Amino acid sequence: MRDFLYSEISQIEGVPNIPDDPDLAIKAGTKLCEELLEPLNATFGRIGIRSACRAVAVNEIGAANGNQYNCSTNQASYANHIWDRLDANGHMGAMATIVIPWFIDRYDPRTDWRRLAWWIHDHLPYSDMCFFPNLAAFNLGWHEERQRRIYSCVAPKGLLTKVGYTNQNADHAEWYPGFPTLIHP
Repeated sequence: MRDFLYSEISQIEGVPNIPDDPDLAIKAGTKLCEELLEPLNATFGRIGIRSACRAVAVNEIGAANGNQYNCSTNQASYANHIWDRLDANGHMGAMATIVIPWFIDRYDPRTDWRRLAWWIHDHLPYSDMCFFPNLAAFNLGWHEERQRRIYSCVAPKGLLTKVGYTNQNADHAEWYPGFPTLIHP
């Protein structure tokens, strides 16, 4: 939980990053860990957490207009980076921004981020993924109402898939040759 609660925004701005409802944050975070992060860690080796659980006050600073932190609004972050709030539909969720060193070691401008995205899509019960240009970092979210949506801020940018797309249930194995076999801890 210490890794999840560390926040650069919190440190820079001097605002404590403590959930208002620790029980809900722990419950949501446990699902994120058990269903997504622990299998990734077991399969690829140690993963790095760049950002995860945010207190409402911390996220609010990160979402402020003109702020360099690029966070979504609090409402959009409930059951996402704000683990201790249910979303507008009353569902629980949790998200973390992570890096997988195994993938970084194999990632360069000629390597397509979609290789990792399709591997996760085919092997884990994620809800949302969003890929970023630095360090092959990406948001990985667990949610009670899985969206199975993949988006990227890296070329090719935009929406890769979501429920209803024809590629949602296709065979993607050709995207990730040489990737390890999923290990369930």
